[in-house]
Amino acid sequence: MITINENYLKLQDSYLFSTIAKKVEEFTKNNPDKKVIKLGIGDVTMPIAPAVIEAIHKAADEMMKKETFRGYGPEQGYDFLREKIVEHDYKKRGIQIEKDEIFVSDGAKCDTGNIGEIFGKDNKVAITDPVYPVYLDTNVMAGRTGEYDEKTDTYDGVIYMPATAQNNFVPELPNTKVDMIYLCLPNNPTGTVLTKQELTKWVKYAKENKAIILFDSAYEAFIQEDNVPHSIYEIEGAKEVAIEFRSFSKTAGFTGVRCAYTVVPKELRGYTKNGEEVSLNKLWNRRQCTKFNGVPYITQRAAEAVYSEEGQKQIKENINYYMENARIILEGLKEAGYEVFGGKNAPYIWLKVPNGYTSWGFFDYLLEKANVVGTPGVGFGPSGEGYFRLTAFGSRENTKEAIKRIKEI
Repeated sequence: MITINENYLKLQDSYLFSTIAKKVEEFTKNNPDKKVIKLGIGDVTMPIAPAVIEAIHKAADEMMKKETFRGYGPEQGYDFLREKIVEHDYKKRGIQIEKDEIFVSDGAKCDTGNIGEIFGKDNKVAITDPVYPVYLDTNVMAGRTGEYDEKTDTYDGVIYMPATAQNNFVPELPNTKVDMIYLCLPNNPTGTVLTKQELTKWVKYAKENKAIILFDSAYEAFIQEDNVPHSIYEIEGAKEVAIEFRSFSKTAGFTGVRCAYTVVPKELRGYTKNGEEVSLNKLWNRRQCTKFNGVPYITQRAAEAVYSEEGQKQIKENINYYMENARIILEGLKEAGYEVFGGKNAPYIWLKVPNGYTSWGFFDYLLEKANVVGTPGVGFGPSGEGYFRLTAFGSRENTKEAIKRIKEI
């Protein structure tokens, strides 16, 4: 008899964004004359930068010639890309990262989910609440949680760190000892950030408790304000306690191209049950070599072009475009009387739903009355109930039209 991983049975029936897609599909089928504007899922709409497209074409042409054809590449990524990452993302910020601490992958979602494989099942997990669902769900799959409690919308064994308007969406340090801490900054879904001073507290906590911080900085390119760290490694001592995840998906429009990277410093240590130190860099390298054949050469050449002078200029223009969308949404919702947050250092706007509505109730209301799709806050965790997320990744035309419709209902 073939048995299953019964941890999967603890998961809720459907992934958040799958549920949204089904609801929208049903509405569209029943209302074929209505134009639905989607500001829910964080997919980009601007074309890939011309400098990147040029690099893709050039790399594709190389694959046509025997002398320049490439098959399997290094599982960790080609040196030409890793060196650019070191130079532009870290060295320019005064951070010392070696290229063999960088692991190129096909997505931050994959890496944040897969990283748990190198950690023990008995580790205590702490997540901010609300949070990107992948962090929680993959730990449920791994067996690090107890059963789901419908009354509280939480899993036993998980430490939830609420981030709400009451604490300015800045989660407090755990009041108990934890081993794995997930932080996403700028935050998805709330759009908020931590200052260097605030982030230093987390690094200090991790060092004191021999914990690991899993730091998702997929949206760092959208930071507009000073004193907001773009990397956790800007904090002294962070290389001893943190793994950082970066992505080209939102920064360079690679949601359909797929490229990201994870930084695992060689200073990082995990421990056996007997207290023996083990290099996490070596563990992750071993995992990748076993389960991953590397990102395609063409894709990595595309990512390399992101760091060219023209690439940087063009990508910055796209980021500014999305942040202008964020401003339009933020100001428009304020004018409509909504209490809103985020939108200044991230492409997400987090709003308080009107009195009398739940998050899903407001989703249905917006879809029915304005034909606008957003994301119910409760889908990101129990502290997300009563909130709603809109993204700035739509076109300018659709963004303006969506806000116009919301103001009119």
